Amino acid sequence: MGLAKRIIPCLDVKDGETVKGTNFVNLRSAGDPVELGKAYSEQGADEMVFLDITASFEGRKTFTDMVTRVAETLNIPFTVGGGINELKDVERLLYAGADKVSINSAAIRRPELIGEIATRFGSQVCVVAIDARMDEDGFPTGAHTRNLWHCYLKGGRERTDRMLFEWAHEAQERGAGEILFTSMNHDGTKNGYANEALRELSDTLSIPIIASGGAGCKEHFRDVFTKGHADAALAASVFHFGEIPIPELKKYLHNEGINVRL
Repeated sequence: MGLAKRIIPCLDVKDGETVKGTNFVNLRSAGDPVELGKAYSEQGADEMVFLDITASFEGRKTFTDMVTRVAETLNIPFTVGGGINELKDVERLLYAGADKVSINSAAIRRPELIGEIATRFGSQVCVVAIDARMDEDGFPTGAHTRNLWHCYLKGGRERTDRMLFEWAHEAQERGAGEILFTSMNHDGTKNGYANEALRELSDTLSIPIIASGGAGCKEHFRDVFTKGHADAALAASVFHFGEIPIPELKKYLHNEGINVRL
């Protein structure tokens, strides 16, 4: 059956608090990412992602302190991202207890960073996150859809001339251990993942692909594994708001013939 498919909740953290609303029961602080991470771990999440969305130095210190607390509490691997621009940022977060780091804008601006991280700490530590959107402007009618996916920086505010598939292949060649692909077209819509693009990434790259953007129901997770060939599925609000309990999701996927860790 191959490796088990992974379910990965993602928390956006600002000034030490989870910024997307949560309604978990019996948490001492619904906004505390450490408590939330612990709850997800107990529910059967395979990994966690924590994204620091506060760019200031003070925010970074708060986030690093949180990573230390998470590492003391969590018994599953976790990835951290946000504001990582150089090796000393990676070192600081790994030293605090993170298992992997996620880099996005910094990797596009200076692709050599991927190789530096892989050489120093190992490819398994380096997750290259790609925010991409299918933009139809500037291309001839009938252009293959693979040529329409542009990569974006700064949380999706700035379009680059890098294209999704070429950049993902380059990231792999430079030493990335995984690709975390967020479809901006699908993000927040709850209409399902970008399965066509995900399938092309999964089928042409040799490293794992984490799907992000579009989860709204259990069937979307089934489809991202069966149609999108993704190795892992990341989601935020459907977990934070208790819309899809992780044990229920995993039981459903297992019954659908998908290899998950129960």
